[in-house]
Amino acid sequence: MNHDFDLFVIGGGSAGVRLARIAAGHGAKVGIAESRFWGGTCVNIGCVPKKLLVMAAEYGLAADDAAGFGWHMNKHTHDWPRFIAAKNLEIARLNGAYTGLLERAGAKIFNAKATLHNAHTIEVAGHKVTAARIAIATGGHPIRPDIPGCNLAIISDDAFYLPERPQRVVMIGGGYIGVEFAGIFAGLGSKVDLVYRQPHPLRGFDTDLRCGLAEALTANGICLHPGQSPLRIESAGGAKRLHLSNGHHIDADCIFFATGRAPNTSDLGLEHAGVTIAPGGAIPIDEAFRTNIPHIFALGDVTDRLNLTPVATAEGHALADTLFGDNPRGVSLNNVPSAVFSIPPLATIGITEDEAPDGSKIYLTRFTPMRHALTGRHRKTIMKLIVDGETDKVIGAHMLGEDAAEIIQGIAIAIGAGATKADFDHTIGIHPTAAEEFVTLRTETRRVGTPVTKAAE
Repeated sequence: MNHDFDLFVIGGGSAGVRLARIAAGHGAKVGIAESRFWGGTCVNIGCVPKKLLVMAAEYGLAADDAAGFGWHMNKHTHDWPRFIAAKNLEIARLNGAYTGLLERAGAKIFNAKATLHNAHTIEVAGHKVTAARIAIATGGHPIRPDIPGCNLAIISDDAFYLPERPQRVVMIGGGYIGVEFAGIFAGLGSKVDLVYRQPHPLRGFDTDLRCGLAEALTANGICLHPGQSPLRIESAGGAKRLHLSNGHHIDADCIFFATGRAPNTSDLGLEHAGVTIAPGGAIPIDEAFRTNIPHIFALGDVTDRLNLTPVATAEGHALADTLFGDNPRGVSLNNVPSAVFSIPPLATIGITEDEAPDGSKIYLTRFTPMRHALTGRHRKTIMKLIVDGETDKVIGAHMLGEDAAEIIQGIAIAIGAGATKADFDHTIGIHPTAAEEFVTLRTETRRVGTPVTKAAE
């Protein structure tokens, strides 16, 4: 049967754009539809504008720190509207870059919502088109908890378009979005409260980094409320009032839900094509990104496996090469590095200490960065290696501190290549840097599964 397209991609985010562009470059006839904005969450309401916000906050902190180096600066209040306007211009430029890449590759672009009519037919822009293969790459969306008054709070999609910076902010959620925006608003001058259910922020990350981040957030002036859940939100004069599970309440100008995300699978017509959806809304796939319908694929955050932009991009590229580039391959989700752009940032690769097998060796250091010996800022860097007790391979590396993401990216190459602790030890460090600590850690801190003695403590 002849189809209008060899491949039709629903979703113009990181996964979908890469898949469509590479597939078209391989000679396939490709259509791609996006109903909201090209580049998806990351470019528009995610990692790119968020990183710009983090940079804006860090400039204010750097102005404070400059006095320690002899600079006398008059620091004014942050001009939020001016910054947002500049951010919007950059995002618009990136939107154009994404569509330009697709057009030059020869893909047909649809600025419209696409839904499945059946297993080979897509309804888009008021027409029906057919495709031999279909890929779902529609990403995810923030979750708004169903509590009384939830409509009085914002979600991360809203935060990038606030007309003014709120003076008092309550962040609800201790995940990466919660801690990142807590640092952003505090760094720009807002009073920030951070509410989360766990004893420490960033569930799933290494415990030493979680504890260190809690200390850093407090040092940044953020008021932490661990072990608390939101019960309800109500208007209180000109403010919004959040009631907590401990019976206390917090008044703020802005209450911000950062309580997780869910896949965008509703209203896609997946049921018309027979595509299975998991209870949480994700689309199950096999190692070749196939759904239960062999010619329909899913990739990126809509599969809810490892929701990171570089993973989605890699999946799109791999699927294009497999289908049209005569180069079948997959994407390994083992040893994927990740970062949280809190202030200070943290980054990680490999397993945590809690996940490490008994006998694993732990190397840990905690120190004041060289910069802050002069600034007087209360900030610690934490660096940690987890080493397999039998093979001597480094199976985990974790860092909290300035430039953590930049440093861990290089460490990820070593760990992916199977480097041992001896390889780290034989590497000469660059001095003076924080990064050299990873190759000068010589003293074993403890072993997994071995009780810690008082002397060791």
